[in-house]
Amino acid sequence: MNLTWSCGISSVTPLTSATNNALPKRRRRFHVVSLKRKAKAGSAGLVREPKKELSRILRTEAAIKGVQNKAKSNSHKQLWPKALLEALDDAIKRCRWQSALEIFALLRKQNWYEPRCQTYAKLLMMLGKCKQPEEASHLFEIMFSEGLKPTVDVYTALVSAYGQSGLLDQAFSTVEDMKSVVDCEPDIYTYSILAGMFEKMDSTLNDMIENGNCHPDVFTLNSFVGAHGKDGQIDKMEKWYDEFQLMGIKPDITTFNLMIKSYGKAGMYKKMKTVIDFMERRVFSPTIVTYNTVIEVFGKAGEIEKMDQHFLKMKHLGVKPNSITYCSLVSAYSKAGRIDKVESIMRHVDNSDVVLDTPFFNCIISAYGQAGDLKKMCELFMAMRERKCEPDNITFASMILAYNTQGMTEAAQKLENMMISAKNNLDIKLIEC
Repeated sequence: MNLTWSCGISSVTPLTSATNNALPKRRRRFHVVSLKRKAKAGSAGLVREPKKELSRILRTEAAIKGVQNKAKSNSHKQLWPKALLEALDDAIKRCRWQSALEIFALLRKQNWYEPRCQTYAKLLMMLGKCKQPEEASHLFEIMFSEGLKPTVDVYTALVSAYGQSGLLDQAFSTVEDMKSVVDCEPDIYTYSILAGMFEKMDSTLNDMIENGNCHPDVFTLNSFVGAHGKDGQIDKMEKWYDEFQLMGIKPDITTFNLMIKSYGKAGMYKKMKTVIDFMERRVFSPTIVTYNTVIEVFGKAGEIEKMDQHFLKMKHLGVKPNSITYCSLVSAYSKAGRIDKVESIMRHVDNSDVVLDTPFFNCIISAYGQAGDLKKMCELFMAMRERKCEPDNITFASMILAYNTQGMTEAAQKLENMMISAKNNLDIKLIEC
């Protein structure tokens, strides 16, 4: 890679009489009558099939509508499983996503209901076909609130839902999440979906160039660099970088930040440094996004010393850390067992005007929970509520894990009840969408 600017007719056998003495006229008349009968029978059959299919469709629609109406009522807490499950299955097959979600919400209220990953996978696939990525994301959160561990099929369905709506960042981030979950490595079907995304990207670009009525720009460049880089396809990322340069399309700060992150994830630190040095020699001064990317890369790799060096350099150059910076630092220190460093970060935060958010509190709560400091963990949870940062499933999951690890099952159960309350809120949100 060069970092430069550069009608068929039915054949009916005539019916013959049982005796050879039959008159020819009678044979012919009988033959004609027989043909008419066959024609009537045939046409009746052709008409009957569509009527039968239409009747089945109407029955299905009526069943879906009936269950849908019950979903809007609070009085139907015990329904027959067969009717409910069949209505859900029919709604999914017909891609009636709103009906399917309403029926599913009703299903989850039944006393006999047991959450299954297979159901979630089917719903996610349907939402992908209907191009409803936000609904897919909400559904994925609900699954977590029910205590289900996502399977490869569930994750792959979510990747597909994002991909079919052109949300490549979310699709690749989901694949990265899969890699961090035990027994949930992406399989050949997952990668075939990703391959389909790349083929679509390449085909779209070729169409743009050949037609000449829509020219690629720096946003197109960043889409290709980001997509291939996130998938670990460094060679292709570099190839497209050079191709776009030959087209006269120059990179911007976003391009370089994407390349830094891609090289860092691949462990190619020398190339990462080359890009940073190139930026500093040109008009592209590293931004907060650049430094956050570098800090995150070294932190995830366990390179604490290098991470600290870039954090100090960042402050020296007057680049102000934000909540993402501190979150990456806390996660790295916690992973390395350096709770003393976590306390140092807390002092930094207290003496700054940085706006804290739920992801930061999740990091810090998880850090103290893993260290066994439940008192500090609870203090941070209360501070989180005071700052109007709403706890999410990650918050509760981290604290429940910490309590269970310390044998405090009552406290863990109390938090689980709070999660159920949050789940009910998700139900309402799902139905209203």
